[in-house]
Amino acid sequence: MIKYQLRCDAEHEFEGWFRNSADFEAQAADGLCECPLCGSTSVRKAIMAPSISTKTGSRDKRLGEIRQAMAEAARRARDYVEKNYEYVGEHFPEEARRIHYGETEDRSIFGEATGAEAKELIEEGISIAPIPRTPEPEVEAAPAKPAIAPPKKTLN
Repeated sequence: MIKYQLRCDAEHEFEGWFRNSADFEAQAADGLCECPLCGSTSVRKAIMAPSISTKTGSRDKRLGEIRQAMAEAARRARDYVEKNYEYVGEHFPEEARRIHYGETEDRSIFGEATGAEAKELIEEGISIAPIPRTPEPEVEAAPAKPAIAPPKKTLN
């Protein structure tokens, strides 16, 4: 594995891990590399400096930036699912089975499932994926329940 420092056309920098240089080139050409800050798929390698020990403060700042970028990517993924998938709530396991076995129309859904229910669905060969949780706002709010969606459509 090789780690590249990447830059999008909006000049946001982030890291990406690839098997080799050709793997990066192929993924970038297919638009599979995406900026976690703005979603741009126009991504190129940035000039990389050798790893040099830095002060703790700058390292902590960089970690904060990475956490923020990851939270933004999770928020965008969740927003996409909520806008494009049908919410079935706690009936998710039953509805996912009905779709999988052809008992109802094939469509993209999301909802809640316990860990045990998710494990059973996977063991049955039903494709599901967890939806990333988004950080709660600073005001007190009830935590969101985990949601799982079968990846019938590719998330962008």
